[in-house]
Amino acid sequence: MGILDGKKILITGVLTDASLAFGVAKLAQEEGAEIILTGAGRGLRLTQRTARKLPSEPAVYEFDVTDPDHVPALNEALASTWGRVDGALHAIGFAPEACLGEDFMGATWDDVKVAIEISAYSLKTLAETVAPLMTDGGSIVGLDFDATTAWPAYNWMGVAKAALESCNRYLARELGPQGIRCNLVAAGPVKTMAAKSIPGFQAFEDVWDDRAPLGWNVEDSSAVARSTVALLSDWFPATTGSMIHVDGGFHAVGV
Repeated sequence: MGILDGKKILITGVLTDASLAFGVAKLAQEEGAEIILTGAGRGLRLTQRTARKLPSEPAVYEFDVTDPDHVPALNEALASTWGRVDGALHAIGFAPEACLGEDFMGATWDDVKVAIEISAYSLKTLAETVAPLMTDGGSIVGLDFDATTAWPAYNWMGVAKAALESCNRYLARELGPQGIRCNLVAAGPVKTMAAKSIPGFQAFEDVWDDRAPLGWNVEDSSAVARSTVALLSDWFPATTGSMIHVDGGFHAVGV
């Protein structure tokens, strides 16, 4: 018997089997959940191929968070397939190249607004899609990278993550009366496709294991998956608006 037995969980952000979302999807199935994945644009085919690597191949629906028509379309598809949704994983993030690197001042608003819409506002977009189907309450969990620090090279993606963290708190307040919990998992650095797109990512890799009290393995996302699945389950019934650090304790220590 798994902690997600009978749960219907929507999972975004699965591109490859190295994605953090893939680890969550795999463990969710192993814990008894029925899942559906989403993909968008050129990544949709990648998601469809990667879905075949899961223990049981799930359906993959198109969901572009920048297209307003996709909200009612996905909502209707989920209502038709499942009738309800118990949980959803937000693992969506993107920033144009100008938003990352050494030049914080170089990004224009046209660059920044893309990062904020896709990486932060999309949490509200996902909630707008699934909340009406969470008729018995539910759990929305987002993957985060702690924005309380100005990280090297992370720049405007860090600003977008700060917006994501604030959005999570407001959604928790808004949806709490419906029994819907909203939380974030602030993960330590893991080698994923998204991480490879961040200039200077190796700077995180080089120090994280040394400084984290519990140590940290950038090749292992299992701790992130386990914590996320726990939040998607009924085991955190009174936790919402929170950010759970899954980073080996790195956030808690000084230099």
